[in-house]
Amino acid sequence: MAFFKRIQKKVNSLWYPQSKTWGKAISTREVANELAYVSTVTPGDTYAVMENLGRVLSGYMGQGRTVKIDGVGTFYYTATSTKKGVSTSEEVSASQINGVRVRFIPEVERNSGNQITTRSMVNTKIVWEEWGKTASNSGQGGSGDGNEGGGSDGDLDENPMG
Repeated sequence: MAFFKRIQKKVNSLWYPQSKTWGKAISTREVANELAYVSTVTPGDTYAVMENLGRVLSGYMGQGRTVKIDGVGTFYYTATSTKKGVSTSEEVSASQINGVRVRFIPEVERNSGNQITTRSMVNTKIVWEEWGKTASNSGQGGSGDGNEGGGSDGDLDENPMG
């Protein structure tokens, strides 16, 4: 089950649902244990591979490569540069780069008409429930005042289920 909360945007004063996460982030060890459970690999072996994944991705992307992991998606670097542009292309240099970001594109499947049919990391059967509501009253159109404040995607709060 996924959660949302009601937020009012300052820009237009309209209300929107915003996704909400809860609890602490799932650890590498927990993911490794789950992967081991659904495969034939031991938890220790799975954890060792996952622990080194970042270093391996970094190495390939540092060579200017894109890394595509089947069932997950594609990772690549982008550079950020100083705000000071230059007048000619001859003046452009690596010294203008002041940061690097990792970009990620979830894997998609396309049909013969080139339309996206599946995003592997997006569960198509998500059940959304309003944050703070119980299952017994979630279908009643909301019992709160809807004034739960702002926030951003990825809020981490305690477990709403208990």
